[in-house]
Amino acid sequence: MSYDIYFVKRREGQSWAEALEALEIDDEAPYEDTNQPVPLVLIDAWDRIVPQARALLGEVDLFEDGESCELSHAGTGIQLSVFQDEVSITVPYWHSGDDAARVLDQVYALGAVVERETGMDGYDPQAEAPLSELTPQRGTHVMSAITDDLRHRYGGGDS
Repeated sequence: MSYDIYFVKRREGQSWAEALEALEIDDEAPYEDTNQPVPLVLIDAWDRIVPQARALLGEVDLFEDGESCELSHAGTGIQLSVFQDEVSITVPYWHSGDDAARVLDQVYALGAVVERETGMDGYDPQAEAPLSELTPQRGTHVMSAITDDLRHRYGGGDS
């Protein structure tokens, strides 16, 4: 399970619900249709995002194979993924309290970089708000509550 941020290219007047529904419909496409190269416009954005992500997070691991680009930060679990027409940030539910606040500050800052460089809009489905309208406290509360619930149910120590 992970805390997810999705990035979509919304049409003028398109609601968040419509944009996210379109994203879900695209995810249900036949498997053979998903093995498409990452568009050049997203490759160009990726090339601008990576150095900014390094400045924000420090050392990151990169994976690029033409069909996807992924950036992972071992210390936090933050992962940025770019596929054919999908961009997302995920972070596992390892963090709560002050640690969740620190990590989500990094996630939201990375999200702002992605928005700026791709022209896509970020949406946090856990907090049910676009990144541009989200307060860090709202996301932190959600992440902490879910992390604490998972630890209570399945065990696990502090992050």
